Amino acid sequence: MQIEGLMPRTLIKSTIHSARSAVQAASRLLLAGSVFVVSLTTMPLPSAAVEVGRYSKLPLPRYVSLKSSRVNLRNGPGREHKVNWLYLKSGLPVEIIQEFDHWRKIRDADGTEGWVYHSLLSGERTAIAAPWLRGKDALVDVHMSPAKDAPLIVRMEPGVVSKVEKCNAGWCEIAVSERVGFVEQNEIWGVYPDEPIEN
Repeated sequence: MQIEGLMPRTLIKSTIHSARSAVQAASRLLLAGSVFVVSLTTMPLPSAAVEVGRYSKLPLPRYVSLKSSRVNLRNGPGREHKVNWLYLKSGLPVEIIQEFDHWRKIRDADGTEGWVYHSLLSGERTAIAAPWLRGKDALVDVHMSPAKDAPLIVRMEPGVVSKVEKCNAGWCEIAVSERVGFVEQNEIWGVYPDEPIEN
């Protein structure tokens, strides 16, 4: 006998079983989603997407230094383009931001951009002490070891150029005025934040 509005017992059991299965499936899906989210958050992610230069096959952007004491900065990739600037100091760090054939578009510490012939650049790493502090009453500390409380070797004025020996864990070993010491990586221009360098 079936009363109107009530379902037979087998239909109720079947409906309960289907509902229970749906809840279990949803739980498994939710759990799988949680595991997926957790695994995504614990995976190491690249610090930045690395582009590779079409001509050099080296990473872009990247830091290099000026090889020559006379370097023309042109407004285009070719000798026919106008010279906008003349660098008169070798060893200045610059950032290569683009390539075209044998020409490299560079950016200096002041943000000036232009094109330079590739043979006028060197892979030797150099850095400028806190160029953003030029004209201010500030100095950059160079320590005996990579620690803020380590004894000072020298203090650099903003704009002083040094040779980068290596960088690790937020500190760079540099050579300046025939002295070797450690400077915090975020106090120099010519290396990327947390970039490991081994020479």
